Amino acid sequence: MSQKANDPSIKSWISYDDKTDFPIQNLPFGVIKFTDTDYHFASIIGDYVIDLSRLSDLGFLDGLDIPESIYTSPYLNDLIALGKKTTSKLRDRLSDICNADIDYKNASAAREQFLKPVNQVELSCPVRVGDYTDFYSSKEHATNVGTMFRDPDNALLPNWLHLPVGYHGRASSIVVTGTDIYRPKGQTLPQGADSPVYGPCKLLDFELEMAFVVGKSNPLGHPISIEEAEDHIFGMVLFNDWSARDIQKWEYVPLGPFGAKNFASTISPWVVTLEALEPFRLKGPEQSPEVLPYLKSNGEHNFDIELFVDIETPGGSVQQVCHSNFKYMYWSMAQQLTHHSVTGCNMQVGDMCASGTISGPDKNSFGSMLEISWKGTQPVDMPDGTQRKFIMDGDTVKMRGYGEKDGVRIGFGPCDGKILPAIE
Repeated sequence: MSQKANDPSIKSWISYDDKTDFPIQNLPFGVIKFTDTDYHFASIIGDYVIDLSRLSDLGFLDGLDIPESIYTSPYLNDLIALGKKTTSKLRDRLSDICNADIDYKNASAAREQFLKPVNQVELSCPVRVGDYTDFYSSKEHATNVGTMFRDPDNALLPNWLHLPVGYHGRASSIVVTGTDIYRPKGQTLPQGADSPVYGPCKLLDFELEMAFVVGKSNPLGHPISIEEAEDHIFGMVLFNDWSARDIQKWEYVPLGPFGAKNFASTISPWVVTLEALEPFRLKGPEQSPEVLPYLKSNGEHNFDIELFVDIETPGGSVQQVCHSNFKYMYWSMAQQLTHHSVTGCNMQVGDMCASGTISGPDKNSFGSMLEISWKGTQPVDMPDGTQRKFIMDGDTVKMRGYGEKDGVRIGFGPCDGKILPAIE
């Protein structure tokens, strides 16, 4: 695919801060909503949303072999399905339009017709997620959880170092940033009790994750090879896999997470293309024992993406509780997708696969309150004098992420969710 749009020397006629998530080298894809029946595809540069439907109407996107009607769909799926050659050309065209040296067709003179301040538009969920899979691919996270609930000598189960562990989650409850989340209810088994009780979750947690969007389908019965895997990945979002720890503890034996995970997951609004993330590639951790041949890959398949989590209390007090990095992932996205399809599972455009909680080697980089507070035994002090073991009603969890190289930052925008009391 063309990497022309990634050139760090490109400058835009649209002004923005050097620390924006969305320089001209990013140009991710998303959807803006005007009414329940009126949607436009969009990109973003600095603090301005680029309305792709208006660009198309004005003739700036001619010659790309993309139907004009596609830009008013409620989800990006049909655009993604056209393939990376097409979406890469679209991203290059957007770069030319915003490039100060090119200013394609004198686009700057028409700026008011297609640029909108991001704080004046409603961002919609960018993709129609048909299926969602959550992996468990951070060795540090899996070791921490295994240590807490089993023992350090048996922290990782025997299969963990041989395959990317995952489970099928609930696609319908994936929501875009800014959507309030009701505290879930369910069965829990109180400490020392013999019988479960029903009520609101008391141990509500976030999980710092990233997710990739499948960009190319494979026929049923035809696995995706490790060599082909990244061609099937369109782009990435930040992902908060909200978790009800007390509900999970009671329900997960023998089949794993269910109600503890199905009530909500929050994503960032812009799908950052895999092409835009090329500068941040690096090798992943050494995998030992050696993986089976179908999972073996050469080259750089991890990505250096800094990740942060803040908790904002109802009174507006903010505390950073995590600084991690996507590079810590033991299993790469390519390995996850290859293993997911090795049985012949047919992945569909728009399917979403989340990484699992991303934890690093020290407490500051742990990606969940379960680890940060070590199962509630080490509370986090907040600036307002309160403490947090888990997430309380009225708290807002804010996730951010970006890669930075050669003076260019490529980020994902907000991934925020506020917890409301359980519905009576």
